[in-house]
Amino acid sequence: MNALSGIAFAPLVPWPLLAALAGVALAVWLLALGRRARGAWARAIPLAALLVALANPRLVTEERQPLPDIAVVVVDDTLSQGIGDRRAQTEAALAQIRQRLAHEPNLDVRIERVGNRDGEDQGTRLFAAVDHALADVPKRRLAGVLMITDGEVHDVPEDLGRSLGAPVHVLLSGRPGEVDRRLVLRDGPKFALVGRSAAVRLRVEEPGGTGAARVDVRVDGQPYLAAQVPLNRDTSIEVPVRHAGQTVVELAAEPGPHELSLANNRVAFAISGIRDRLKVLLISGEPNAGERTWRDLLKADPAVALVHFTILRPPEKDDFTPIRELSLITFPVRELFEEKLSQFDLVIFDRYRRRGVLSANYYKALADYVRNGGALLAAVGPEFAEPDGLFAAPLAEIMPAEPTGTVLARPFRPTITALGRRHPVTAGFDTGAKPWGRWLRQMAVRQKSGVAVLAGLDNRPLIILDRVGEGRVAEVLSDTFWLWARGWEGGGPYNELLRRLAHWLMKEPDLEEDSLSAEVKGSRIEVTRRSLDTVPETVTVTRPDGSTASLPLVDQGGGRATASMEAGQAGLWRVEDGQRSAVAVIGSPNPIELSELAATAARLSPVAQATGGAVHWLVDGGLPEIRRVPAGGVASGRGWIGLLARDDHSVTGLREVPLIPGGVLLVLAIGGLLWTWRREGR
Repeated sequence: MNALSGIAFAPLVPWPLLAALAGVALAVWLLALGRRARGAWARAIPLAALLVALANPRLVTEERQPLPDIAVVVVDDTLSQGIGDRRAQTEAALAQIRQRLAHEPNLDVRIERVGNRDGEDQGTRLFAAVDHALADVPKRRLAGVLMITDGEVHDVPEDLGRSLGAPVHVLLSGRPGEVDRRLVLRDGPKFALVGRSAAVRLRVEEPGGTGAARVDVRVDGQPYLAAQVPLNRDTSIEVPVRHAGQTVVELAAEPGPHELSLANNRVAFAISGIRDRLKVLLISGEPNAGERTWRDLLKADPAVALVHFTILRPPEKDDFTPIRELSLITFPVRELFEEKLSQFDLVIFDRYRRRGVLSANYYKALADYVRNGGALLAAVGPEFAEPDGLFAAPLAEIMPAEPTGTVLARPFRPTITALGRRHPVTAGFDTGAKPWGRWLRQMAVRQKSGVAVLAGLDNRPLIILDRVGEGRVAEVLSDTFWLWARGWEGGGPYNELLRRLAHWLMKEPDLEEDSLSAEVKGSRIEVTRRSLDTVPETVTVTRPDGSTASLPLVDQGGGRATASMEAGQAGLWRVEDGQRSAVAVIGSPNPIELSELAATAARLSPVAQATGGAVHWLVDGGLPEIRRVPAGGVASGRGWIGLLARDDHSVTGLREVPLIPGGVLLVLAIGGLLWTWRREGR
């Protein structure tokens, strides 16, 4: 197709010279005109013909290639479109659009499907898809945009004046007036101190709903609380933070009477537990070599605040010295064992014997402290076998081993028991080519409960761990472990062993002997199962979308089995083995896409109105009629939507022809000169 585009000049002389010649010619002609010379008007003809010939005007003709208009169809394929028959409505509408526009002349239809990318939580981004579809073409070719969606769009431009220059038509799946109950997390704290409670503010929203709904609370995968929460009102719930690291809190509202999906009835978030510092009370019954080992170990740990008392007065020394003169400060028995006992995370008795300092009530209080969640470590020596040893006190109720009264004073090398090789406190220790150094003394006991993780002479229990109520107890049945610290006969892993022992007593999650954990590493879910018994062969993994998969565990030895799988969805993952459960969070545990599920026209109606488009519910009457309308015209009406006819083109070539042929100019110039000669010759 050819079209005249304008006039161009190709002067035969430079423009400055042409301008000078034109000025001279004009001056001469004006002078002749001023003197009323004969033939003054006739002289203008050859002068003008000469100037036009030098300017060389030319007609420019473009060779144009028509370009098709672009119609962008954006299809919402996100998770919320899977509710009810929305996806079927969407696919039916798309098929009709393809059919109707297939034979439309000069129209290029571009279809963009928008889904939820793995690991991302940006919601439904339809306008980003429009920009992507038009990345390689100017927007002046855009005939219009058709969006097939449920209306839950999360990248609607704030400035609706940012017009695309074409109408945006919205075709809504779902049904008008849908009602759905959802749970909204108003405020979930990011951090909290271990041992304290964190306040969680939530809201159960149900348009038009009244009354209350039950909300189940799970902490680290375990049921914690079921509370009645009033609908459409903010409510606060206290949840405990029991350990350092991540505590995952799940909230689930019971189904409502008009549910679209239960996916938004549940939210989850993580609270990072921070220890204010572990408080340890160390009471040494007498000065001894092991006392320094305990003190150095605990003082070197920046997470531990140590309170240490040593009783310097042996009972056999009786010189009638007043008690108030036996120490620099008085042993604060009442303050420690009545007022502040519950504030300690661990109490250690190091070679302690009953000397009348603590009454029976204090020992009973200490036993109750353990049952209620506290921790007790008894590192004993020969005094344990004597009548005034710890076992003779009310503490015997919670001690896992009873002394026989025999002290085994022979060198021996500690060994890890069969259960000890599976217990996190001693698992992984290897004597290697060089054996551990020997200990010199051991207390003979009858084990009543608990697990012996280290053995000594004649395979007798050397270190015993036990759980009592909510708390924990450990016994170290030798007072010569300090030899390892001195490196005698090569020593042994005393530092790591005692550190693990102390932190197991203080409930360090990584040292739990019967546990299931799930951790996100890169794009994978890593599952670890620990047990002193047989480890299950498989675990069940529940994905964020509710689907499940069976994942086989691989036995790694030492009571530990692991599994790994690729995580293709963002959100909350649950792992269960029939007894225990664990959770892991990838990306956002509460995807934006699943937060609001009711189909709505509210978000996109302003966009359609601002661009001259329209909003239609597919369920009302199917797809409206599609028309081509001229650019600048009305793009929507009752029962129809319009696509603009842009008639854009590209220029494939240019052709130039003289505006006035040279022969015509020559005739004008010669004719003008002859006319001038004739006029002046009269």
